[in-house]
Amino acid sequence: MELFGTAGIRGDVQSRVTPALARAVGRAAGTDGDSFVVGRDGRTTGEGLAAAVEAGLLSAGADVTRVGQVPTPALAYAAQRSRGVMVTASHNPPTDNGLKLFADGEEYGDDAEARIERRVADEPEPVAWDEWGSSERADVLGAYRDAVAEFARGHGEPLDGLSVAVDCGNGMASLVTPQVLRDLGADVTAIHANVDGHFPGRESKPTPESLRDLRSYLAEGDANLGIGHDGDADRIVVVDASGEVVHEDTIVAVLAEHYTVESDAADPVVVTTPNASARIDERVRAGGGRVERVRLGALHEGIAAARAAGDEDTEVVFAAEPWKHVHTALGGWIDGVASAAVLARLVAGPGLAVLRDPVTERPYRKVSVECPDDAKERAMALVEERLPAEFPDASVDTEYGVRLELPDGSWTLVRPSGTEPYVRVYAESEDVSELVDAVTTVVRGAVADADA
Repeated sequence: MELFGTAGIRGDVQSRVTPALARAVGRAAGTDGDSFVVGRDGRTTGEGLAAAVEAGLLSAGADVTRVGQVPTPALAYAAQRSRGVMVTASHNPPTDNGLKLFADGEEYGDDAEARIERRVADEPEPVAWDEWGSSERADVLGAYRDAVAEFARGHGEPLDGLSVAVDCGNGMASLVTPQVLRDLGADVTAIHANVDGHFPGRESKPTPESLRDLRSYLAEGDANLGIGHDGDADRIVVVDASGEVVHEDTIVAVLAEHYTVESDAADPVVVTTPNASARIDERVRAGGGRVERVRLGALHEGIAAARAAGDEDTEVVFAAEPWKHVHTALGGWIDGVASAAVLARLVAGPGLAVLRDPVTERPYRKVSVECPDDAKERAMALVEERLPAEFPDASVDTEYGVRLELPDGSWTLVRPSGTEPYVRVYAESEDVSELVDAVTTVVRGAVADADA
């Protein structure tokens, strides 16, 4: 039984993420450590599932600290020097829920998740009656908000007079982002800022369409910056003063350059994913750093690998995939609240437009080419052989798919979907249609030959 996806366990609470599964995962995880922090987002099923996780942990002999409704980054913060389980389905619909496991503030990696899956399958018995753990309650929100605000004060300018609109999406950001920004001096308007597991204001996933209220508020008013969060506040979307969503890679480029320039290390490194824009590489290089890439959903693994491969002069200063950022000097977790606070402090100086100005924003497209699952491996081998020949001047990286960077800064990535019968093509170029056409022609030919 394959439980974990790229971001923990998620699914429908009637058929997949049931109380029985939550208890089994809790009992399986309880073998890993003596103490766990358990939190949940605002979904209506969260209380019951958190209770089931707690029962599993206690029956495995672990002690539990219940922290109630918290954002995922707050749970990760509380799980430093300990372990944690967060009951959340992030931006999924309200019918879903999920489980994320943490060790010392970082999400479980592949090996740890595989270990949990094996234990769940083995259905271990509870420990002896006199070895069960104990539980207590704690409030971590205040400490987490203070930590984020203090961290943000080390970057940018004071927020006095900055007007920020925050769309909390009826999620856990309601409890943290407006409060942190106000503490930092901003004039904050909070939208959909009551916690409600039905998500009545908008769907939990922040998109240009779902953020229409936030975008209208900015377009019609005089706020300087807009922030949109998902249900558990680990993700952030940024909206400019005109109501337009700023491309996620532009935000990564701005933050990555800032952290690179601020670092005292001789070898500052930014970790990102294969589908991330070359604009990030350009700004990091301009700041005197370099970029390393890791597969989607594995930023923590990429951080660890970059640190292990470096020396005493190497510092991983930032890590990010679209709308999900790890502020490594704060901790090893994805944190949309910290992103909101730091970005607001950067905007408070020159303004968002000035921050964006050095970033080259080329047209971007993503295309899906149908490919049977059993033909993907052969098709990708053919793409790896044929695509570089089509672009002989490009630099080639084949660690996570086939990624080509062209001399003019354009790039393309071809990778197989892990969940659907497609090969994905990503491209960014001033002539993006021409580039996509050329790449998809190669990919379609490779798929046809692989499936013949």
